[in-house]
Parts: sequence; C-alpha cells; structure tokens
Amino acid sequence: MPRILAHKASLRAVLAAALTALATTAAPPAAIAAAPTSPGPWPGTITLAVDATDLDRQIQRVTQTLPVPGPGPLTLHYPRFLPGTHGPYGDVAQLAGLQISAGERRIEWRRDTLDPYAFLIDVPAGVRELTLRYEHLAPQNSSQGRPTMTRQILGVQWNQTLLYPTRVPAAAVRVQAQVKLPDGWQAATALRDAQGRVAQADGQGWVRFAPVSVETLVDSPLFAGRHAKRVELDPPGTPRPVALNLLADEPGLLDASDAQLEAHRRLVQQSDRLFGARHWRQYDFLLAQSRHFGGIGLEHHESSENGVRPGYFKDWDKAIASRELLPHEYVHSWNGKFRRPADLLTPHYNVPMQNTLLWVYEGMTQYWGHVLTARSGLATPEQSRDALAYVAAYLDARAGRTWRNLQDTTNEGTIRSSRDKAWRDWQRGVDYYDEATLIWLDADTLIREKSGGTKSLDDFARAFFGVPTAFRADGSIAPLPYTFDEVVAALNAVQPHDWAGFLRQRLDSHGPSAPLDGLARGGWTLGWSGTESPFAKNAPSRDGKPRPADFRWSLGLMVTHEGKLEQVAWDSPAFKAGLAPGLTLLAVNLQAYTSERLAQAIDANRDGRAPIQLLLKEDDLFRLVTIDWRGGQRFPVLQRADGQPDRLAAIYSAR
Repeated sequence: MPRILAHKASLRAVLAAALTALATTAAPPAAIAAAPTSPGPWPGTITLAVDATDLDRQIQRVTQTLPVPGPGPLTLHYPRFLPGTHGPYGDVAQLAGLQISAGERRIEWRRDTLDPYAFLIDVPAGVRELTLRYEHLAPQNSSQGRPTMTRQILGVQWNQTLLYPTRVPAAAVRVQAQVKLPDGWQAATALRDAQGRVAQADGQGWVRFAPVSVETLVDSPLFAGRHAKRVELDPPGTPRPVALNLLADEPGLLDASDAQLEAHRRLVQQSDRLFGARHWRQYDFLLAQSRHFGGIGLEHHESSENGVRPGYFKDWDKAIASRELLPHEYVHSWNGKFRRPADLLTPHYNVPMQNTLLWVYEGMTQYWGHVLTARSGLATPEQSRDALAYVAAYLDARAGRTWRNLQDTTNEGTIRSSRDKAWRDWQRGVDYYDEATLIWLDADTLIREKSGGTKSLDDFARAFFGVPTAFRADGSIAPLPYTFDEVVAALNAVQPHDWAGFLRQRLDSHGPSAPLDGLARGGWTLGWSGTESPFAKNAPSRDGKPRPADFRWSLGLMVTHEGKLEQVAWDSPAFKAGLAPGLTLLAVNLQAYTSERLAQAIDANRDGRAPIQLLLKEDDLFRLVTIDWRGGQRFPVLQRADGQPDRLAAIYSAR
C-alpha cells in the first residue's frame, strides 16, 4: 500500500517512478488465476479482412489467417468481457458460418460446452497457419441489438469480427486488419496505415491498416459512411493531434458553424489545461448522426464511438442533453483507458472484469465531462445548472438506496441486468455515474473550502492523470492501474483530509437522500419550479418518438405520448394509489388523456377541492383511481444558497 504523501510534487514523483515498472507487469492479482499460460508473444501476425459491403443483408464477411505455434490442441476465443461495457456483453451468437481450413484441408472445431465463447481445435502436424472464414451478422433492428449497418453509415467493432488465441496476453498478439467499404465511402478510426497516415480506400474499396496488437485493434473501432467529414481540432503540426470525424444520414447534417466547431476546439484546450498531458498517438472523435444507426457512447484510448439522433448541429440551441457525450468519452482517455482501475486490467477479453472502482472510472469521468462541457462553451452555465438540478433531484428521490448502497451498483455490468427495469428508483441501476458526480462535486468544493480557494480537484486531475505516458516496444500505450488507496493518497497530496472515510461513507451508506453537500457548499440548493427548464423540454426523444411527459416529482409518473405509464416512482402518490408501470392511462377526470389535461388537473387540486381521477386500462380490465396530490406540478431547479460563495461558477469557469 502506498503511504500517504504530503504534497503533490511527491505524488507525481512516485507515480512517475512506478510507471516504467507497471508498464510491463502482468495482470493485477485479481486476474492472475486466469492469466495466459505464456507471456508471449504469439508467433507471427494474424491477418483479418472484413468485407462490409453487404448493406442489403447487413452482413460483415470475415477472412482470417492465423499463424499457429505447432501441432496440438488450440483454443480460440470470441471476445466476451468488453472494456467500456464493464461486463460480458460480447455476443457470440452474432458469429455464424465458421469454417476452418489448412490449405485445402478442412479442420473441424468444437465448442467448449462450459464456455460457449471458446472454440477448440486440434492442429494437425505440419500445419503452420489456419484460415478462418465466417460472418458477423449485424442486428437487423433494435430488438436484436444495436444496429451497426445502414444505407448511410456502418460501424466495425473489431471484437465482433475476431477469433483470437488466449495463451498469451492480447497485447502480445499482432494482427493486420483491413476492411472493404462500399464505393465512395469514407472511414474514420484511430488506426493508421503503414506510413502512419489516415488510411484511404484503394481502387477495390479496401482500407488497409498497419499491424497492431489485438488489444489496440479491439480498442480502435471504425465508423464509415456515405456522408463524412473530418475536422482537425488542433493547429497543424500539433503533436498527438485530435480530430472530429462527422458522419450522418444526410450531408446537410454535417454542416457546423465556426462557433460550434470552436466549442469543440475549446473542449480539447480545456482538457489539456485540466490534465496536463496527452496519452495517445492521435485521437479521433467518431460522431454519427442517424435515425437508423444505433446510438452509442463508448470510450477507447485513442478514439470514441458517439452516436446521436440527427440535429446535433442543426438544433444546437435545443439539443443540450447530448452535448455532454463527447466530453465524457474524451475524459475516458485519461480516466479508464490510460489510468485504469487495477481490477479492470485483465490480460484479454475472456477473463472476467471486476468493477469496484467504477465510481471513479465512470463517476469522476461523468463529473469532468459535465464540467468540461461548461468550460468549453458546449453548454452555458445556466444549461449546466439545469442538467445538474435533474441529476440531484432524481438521485435524491432514489428510494432504493435504503437497501442497496452505491458501491453495490458497480456490479450492474457483471449482473448484466436490464437497464429498463420496472421499478428503477427502487431496484437502482448504474447510479455510480451520476451519484458519483455529486460525490466528486462534494470533494471539489470541500478542497476549495479547506484550502481557502487555492486548490481544487483540478490539482488532483493534473497530478493523478498527467503523469508521463508509458509506451510499449510496439508503440502502443501501456495502461497505468490505480487502486482505492492510490486515489485516497492522491487526494491527500492535494488537501489533507480523511478521504478514505469521506468516500466510504458515501459509497456504503443507506441514507435516505443523495449526497448534496457539494451542491450546497458550491452555493446552490435543490429547489422546485412549476415549469420545466429548457434543458428538460429539449431532452432528446428515444427512437424518434415524443418524450414521455414528466410528472415524477408530483404524482410520481412518467407517461408516454400514448398514455402508457413508463415509470411509477416507488412510494409516490401514484404508487400508493396502486399504479404500476405498464398500465395505460385513458382519461383524466373523465376526459381523454393528454399530458396538458393531466398537468392542469395537478395544478387545479392545490387546495384539495379537485382530487385527480384517473381511468386506467390493465389488459382487459379498467380501473378508476383518485389521487389527492396538492403540491402542484414540480420540476427541479437550482437556487442560490444564502451566505455561500458561488463555487459552482468557479468550477464551470474556463481555464
């Protein structure tokens, strides 16, 4: 265990000294039991060719050549535990048609009955290379998974198109990949060609990349599209440059104003000032706007996958909620990819991951993504406060904290539970994202208060994430793991405090309310308004449908445009009246349901003279219930706290 360090300079020295040793170490203790049998490297380079031109059937056809070390048993794995998803989200059922050969000779395979992601092969004598042919069957619609091939945009996540040996770490297996695109399409990826340039398609549509490790390949997905544009976010000649790659259903959606692009350039600048170092060779934002290509936000070391509904630029004054996506995924390059929780650092993708520090990995990233959105001008301070108000409100009403603490929610990925739960606020979900945002706001404002404004969580970020980059012999970046004790030590180096107790109390407690001390210390309190904020009114819809009407903080309901009760808050007035998700609301006070009529009925009962009568349908049954709620409509808003300096404004201010 590292000792508590007295000041930031000492911390930086210790971290820098440890970097070289950690860069080449084996997996952390949690993964040693399942570590590869050989330290590597794998003999020879795998070739991987993905033909992604079949847009009619949305099939990616794969040909793979695999050097083998000699005759005998060989196990190939399909990646299962995927970084960024925090659980076993690889879907081997999307692989089909597998045939393996050695020259003209067919080689039989069999699946491990205890591990369906493992394919067992007996390599004959004299065979030095195997050829594998198979298909990745992309989802045809959202009921089968996230759509990744459309008429305008496609995505290649290499883990979906790869079988690989696990005798050695993924970082020790080399692979040379290429992808064939439809005519005229442009690719965007962090991978580069053999000369280190942005790769271009040849006359046959093939885009070829330089050999990299399996680890780097899986961490470098590809977007491609009929309508695409690349925007450099750094001045020419900048080392380790950053680019914004835009793809869309229609060419007009690529048009961005100078002010909009400047906000993205400021995101890069503000991140440099926060962290103090870039830990990549180049970084590519992949941003797709589409009604059909699946939405996504997934971090990688040298890129990020971002998929949003159309209108990111066109509806700039309205599409506020999606504005934190790119900052969040960008911060992950420092927190989660370069600096990584030790129990998430596994030797390959078929060793289970442990998620005990996701409140740092995701929670601190969520905090810095929110802050950098404001500092860069991607959102105004007012918009950022509106967003924070909703985070504070829904977490403060999280009834499930009385039985399930925040630490336990970090197991959601390995539980692989549905995110669309019937009783979301009672069951809880991936709360470590937003609740940890409140915890890190608490820590930031506490440091500012105790230091008299001379220090902040910015100092932690620079010391903890700004250490020198560790490169492997092949030029890839070696991740630097961290533990709970190292996080505590780094906080103490910035501002002495009982940080271990501070964190554990917030992670392990069953208090009835959210950790809102940082909000109050920041100069603001959670309050209520009778009207929705612009942030809420312009929240993005799902699948192009109108967003549900929000009555969570009055009756405890979220109601779809069709009248379906999407959410019923636990122990709310609606819950106490016997309502449950899935019911259909037909009428309000014997008039056909509309959200406007329900809103009027809620406001009309402030004096208790007009209790709200709801007619609901459950299968073939009808129910009439009465709710006597007298608080009117309520929507969260932040209000200035008397006598407290506005530390939140200081946090949001550009550096």
